[in-house]
Amino acid sequence: MSKIVIENKPSSTRLETLGVTKWPTWSKEVSTFPWVFPEQEIAYILEGEVVITPNDGSASVTFRKGDLVTFPAGLRCTWEVKQPLHKHYQLDGNLVGRIYRRIKLFFTK
Repeated sequence: MSKIVIENKPSSTRLETLGVTKWPTWSKEVSTFPWVFPEQEIAYILEGEVVITPNDGSASVTFRKGDLVTFPAGLRCTWEVKQPLHKHYQLDGNLVGRIYRRIKLFFTK
């Protein structure tokens, strides 16, 4: 499985090229919870600080305000939101593909 990639303080040109301001947003209070990424996700962190610990034994990673983070498809992990999180995010693929990957991930073994 690929690793989580963090770009610290990407340029405004990079963010414009990606269209980050047009992406949906998501917020989460301080908490700890398990998560699975059925498809690749790219997130731009507007506020907060999070530590993610992959279930495969890989090292934990921390990201915070101003970071651009790429989460690989198939990543199973635990999120520890240390400061309230607000992010823009973009999922890989179209809606039908995302639904299919979720069904496959959660209902087949």
